[in-house]
Amino acid sequence: MMLRIGTRGSPLALVQARDVRRRLMAAHDLGEDQVKIVVITTSGDRIQDRALAQIGGKGLFTKEIEEALFENRVDLAVHSMKDMETKLPDGLTIGAVLEREDVRDAFISLRHGSLDALPRGALVGTSSLRRRAQLKHLRPDVEVVEFRGNVDTRLRKLADGVAEATFLACAGLNRLGMADRVTAAVPVANMLPAVAQAAVAIEIRAGDERVAAALAALNHEPTALCVTAERAFLARLDGSCRTPVAANATLSAGCLHLTGEILMPDGSKAWRGERQGGAAEALKFAIDLADELLAVAGPGYATAVAAAMMPPGGRG
Repeated sequence: MMLRIGTRGSPLALVQARDVRRRLMAAHDLGEDQVKIVVITTSGDRIQDRALAQIGGKGLFTKEIEEALFENRVDLAVHSMKDMETKLPDGLTIGAVLEREDVRDAFISLRHGSLDALPRGALVGTSSLRRRAQLKHLRPDVEVVEFRGNVDTRLRKLADGVAEATFLACAGLNRLGMADRVTAAVPVANMLPAVAQAAVAIEIRAGDERVAAALAALNHEPTALCVTAERAFLARLDGSCRTPVAANATLSAGCLHLTGEILMPDGSKAWRGERQGGAAEALKFAIDLADELLAVAGPGYATAVAAAMMPPGGRG
């Protein structure tokens, strides 16, 4: 058996791809020469000087890898699941989801011990619209600056004084062996994570029974159920990196609990709700929760989101 794994070339992406490679080798007694990692540069990696919302969204981190799947240059693709579009291209599907890591956001600062400890007017760097909105909702007095790049790049910007603090996912830092860089993990109650944060997904061609069978042993069903509910919530909202949306689902004793949140892009308002029930009902109540939040937010929410995403000078 030969398996080719497509991945981005960032340090975190490579750590995740190597983990999948190790798991496949162990599950099927494969040699190192039978599982190959293929590094693919994506548009999101190449364009670093603009916010994702301005250049087409988070799908820019998966597009070229998905093209490699279609062209049979790779057999499976490893993604941070929060980078994936809610609707996959026709002909592709999720083959497995690995067990989830810590879902929390990490507050990182060289000078301040927590978000609450930031002085008024402090500069905080983030490239996430969700984090920007949540931060402004919690601390309307701080200033937010654009902060893109991989983990090392963002930490270097922090050291260079571009900002006094930033946020990264605890999961990514843990996987990179950099948990010591976390100043404080932000409780989920304060900052609900991105949809599918901390989950690693493996994407394959639909109908590829050989690869699907190879990945079956890697799938963590509780994580798969939780992220499926979160992604259904996001899909109902037509959410992307252009929309401030957060969600987190947990599964215990067959009961799935989903918390979802939508925010005004400027953080001036936030609406949060919860649903719980049997795992088989998760898709239905995820959609119900999205509808409820949209109804409570009212038509002003969609108008505000559209206005915030309008390019300078209008649509031209």
